[in-house]
Amino acid sequence: MKAKDFDKLFDGGKDVRRHLDFSKARRPEQSQKRVNVDFPIWMIHSLDKEARKLGVPRQSIIKVWVAERLEKETVH
Repeated sequence: MKAKDFDKLFDGGKDVRRHLDFSKARRPEQSQKRVNVDFPIWMIHSLDKEARKLGVPRQSIIKVWVAERLEKETVH
């Protein structure tokens, strides 16, 4: 299928999933790399308290807060 035909289907609100090969899909800049960060004990306690309040793991809080800060800095 040519790109213009695909675009026409998509723009027309048609379901184009059967024309896609999801096994080859990639999300740029989404691969992960493990890093080690040392936090003071008081900070870990605060992170754990917030994580319990929201019902999520500590790592999720850290990821979300760092991402929010990076997005904010990128805007400026």
